[in-house]
Amino acid sequence: MTNRKALKRWLIPLGSGLAASLSGCTGDFPLLDPKGSIGVAERHLIATSVITMLLVVVPVILLTLWFAYRYRASNRNATYAPKWSHSTAIEIVVWGIPAVIILYLAVLTWKTCHELDPYKPLESSVKPINVEVVALDWKWLFIYPDLGIASVNQLAVPVGTPVNFRITSDSVMNSFYIPALGSQIYAMAGMQTRLHLIADHAGTYPGISANFSGRGFSDMKFNTLATNQQDFDAWVQKVKASSTQLSMDQYTTVAQPTEKAPVQYFSTVDPKLFNNIIAKYNNGHVTEFNDASCSTGTKG
Repeated sequence: MTNRKALKRWLIPLGSGLAASLSGCTGDFPLLDPKGSIGVAERHLIATSVITMLLVVVPVILLTLWFAYRYRASNRNATYAPKWSHSTAIEIVVWGIPAVIILYLAVLTWKTCHELDPYKPLESSVKPINVEVVALDWKWLFIYPDLGIASVNQLAVPVGTPVNFRITSDSVMNSFYIPALGSQIYAMAGMQTRLHLIADHAGTYPGISANFSGRGFSDMKFNTLATNQQDFDAWVQKVKASSTQLSMDQYTTVAQPTEKAPVQYFSTVDPKLFNNIIAKYNNGHVTEFNDASCSTGTKG
């Protein structure tokens, strides 16, 4: 009886602490509270994978605690079998169940890997918008080629509209990531990667650099403004009202390393800027990076 009380005194605080820590997960981790269909699909994949693996983990933990209690030295009623060495039934369980789980996870990963391929355009009746992304030291440049505008450290998208990203770097390798919308993908000098996302709910969603890139890495952040079409149009007009233009000469100044760079707007942008940034690393050629790897919407 004393051992049972001690076990309860240990398990109850542990369970309470775990519940308390998980209660605030969605607030602290936007990955668990996605605002776009890609993020929702990735959250579902994460949850399914974790629950499936817990089918082994939880019973093993519980059985370990139960065996320790059941076969303790003071329990004289437990069967004592020092020469026991084999059980076919136990072998089938400890090998069969994990094998089935691994097979299920393999099929699940293969299926969702292709469904969430970041290079795969999103199906929608709404015409997508195009955004070209350039990773700099230590800020993000967003170019809207169809609108002829650009911004630094601020991305605006209309809710319910697919966004087609072309991404590169004019510095070291980086990784473009908006946790609330899902997926991240590398940005590499001299190459371009692609990403397709959509925001299903209005809001301001932080974007980050997910790959260490030097001294100013920790402040290489931006906000994604997901708004209705009317507010997005107003944002476009606000950018077009800026007196600053992004020519190739002006870009040289913008590309200089800066930490905690403020938001900047450019009313016009050189239409060849993005391709020129890539081409300068490839003797004038534009190269697209696309490998065969695929993992929960992440490519690089």
